[in-house]
Amino acid sequence: MHVPLVLTDFLDRAAELYADKIGMINDDRYITYRQLKERVNQLSHGLYSLGIRKGDRVAYLAPNTLEMLEGFYGIFQIGAIMVPLNIRLKPEDYLFMLNHSESKVLFVDQDLYHLIQPVKDRLATVEHIIVHYKDSDNEEFDYDRWLSMFPTNEIERPEIHEEDVCSLLYTSGTTGNPKGVMLTHRNNYLHALWSMHHLRVSDRDTLLHVLPMFHVNGWGSPFYFTANGATQVALRKVDAKTIFDLVQKHRVTIMEMAPTVLNSLLQYNEKHHPIIEQDVRVVIAGSAPPPSFVKRVENELGWEFIQVYGMTESTPLHLVSTVRSHLSHLPLEEQWRVRAKAGYPMIGCRVKVVNEHGEEVARNGKEIGELVIRSNAVMKGYWKNEEATMETIRNGWLHTGDMGTIDEYGYIDIVDRKKDIIISGGENISSIEVEGVLYEHPAVLEAAVIAVPHEKWGETPHAFVVKKPNETVTEQELIEFSRSKLAHFKAITGVTFVEELPKTASGKIQKVLLRKNYWESKGITGRLVN
Repeated sequence: MHVPLVLTDFLDRAAELYADKIGMINDDRYITYRQLKERVNQLSHGLYSLGIRKGDRVAYLAPNTLEMLEGFYGIFQIGAIMVPLNIRLKPEDYLFMLNHSESKVLFVDQDLYHLIQPVKDRLATVEHIIVHYKDSDNEEFDYDRWLSMFPTNEIERPEIHEEDVCSLLYTSGTTGNPKGVMLTHRNNYLHALWSMHHLRVSDRDTLLHVLPMFHVNGWGSPFYFTANGATQVALRKVDAKTIFDLVQKHRVTIMEMAPTVLNSLLQYNEKHHPIIEQDVRVVIAGSAPPPSFVKRVENELGWEFIQVYGMTESTPLHLVSTVRSHLSHLPLEEQWRVRAKAGYPMIGCRVKVVNEHGEEVARNGKEIGELVIRSNAVMKGYWKNEEATMETIRNGWLHTGDMGTIDEYGYIDIVDRKKDIIISGGENISSIEVEGVLYEHPAVLEAAVIAVPHEKWGETPHAFVVKKPNETVTEQELIEFSRSKLAHFKAITGVTFVEELPKTASGKIQKVLLRKNYWESKGITGRLVN
């Protein structure tokens, strides 16, 4: 008999096998898996009372909290669709996403309610707004009071198929409106199985939710950590001191985050040297860090560094950079270099690097092509956007827009987004490679490199740099430093020093804004900056 792969299995399992174990820690609240299941049941009953049925969309605008975690399962139990919203957007963005998704209910954290208020009257389909941690002067429904009205017993669940859409995730659009990525129960379920294997997740783990849960469901962590009965710790706001405090207090063993967040932890550790006694694994995705990052994490923090790769449209993880057993003889420096790459395909995933003719590039670590993905975790498509779906998924392969190489060991290295490749004098330059060199300079805290116009070469690399506190460095010094480490055509030709770099809520640097700001500072308009 075929048993459908549906995500409600994961909490059912945890509530049965780990009923009295602490499942979620949210500030001073310690919630067992039995209690979590009861709250989820109350939420399902509450949603049903509001008229939510299978296939309806329910939106969440919340940081990482107990309420956000229970939202996934409360919605899934009645066959509805979760729409997690990025917490760092503008009111007009939420207006588009809520109306485009036709969400009927919106759960919003009190701290974020001011982002909804300006557009509330223009929400076409939202019938109810319910507020987490509501202030007394807010006239919306109070979540805790509302939840307490409903029973904790199991709700009668509709028949849910594994190909049913369970979540609708809006990607940050650099041109035009964001697109809603449809992920199914099957997508998330199979992704959870291979991710938990490669990240070695077990019931002995304690996860700190550093990565926002709205961000492709926090790389699926609400699913595979729940399935394993691991303890999960909520982090409302990303802050280096708070992270270290929680890692110490709750003996956290694993975290997932963007490279910029890891960089802030390295800087904090340099000054304060917090003592962490337990083994910690830190899982990084985004622009691949330089090998020196891997070395620093393991030598200075004593943590295991694991690089992964994915994108929202693939649920997301598909590559992992651990050193396979038959390569453990490689010198340590070479192992760090390998582990800073995006990695090799996870079980159940096919990832190729292809040229413009669709042919696989040579495995020499030099020839550049586009990453294409085929797996059971590739999205069902874009919500109400068949044209964009057909552009992205061609002949069964998801075209990522990421450019990379593949080496003789089968490790893929992301060299840039297709749109971020710098072409100088006919040569392709990886902005990520240039950034990696800048990070080696002792005065550089953060760096991002974009293409700027050049009369002779067409375009050349330009760096935006945040200096470390109390450090000094000049533009010319950084230019000379990059020339000493790189082929001269790859070296930066200019530097803009900034106080901070614009980032997404997950910590990814927004180069589209850097390009826009650069062109505006030069008084040039009308150029495509996306």
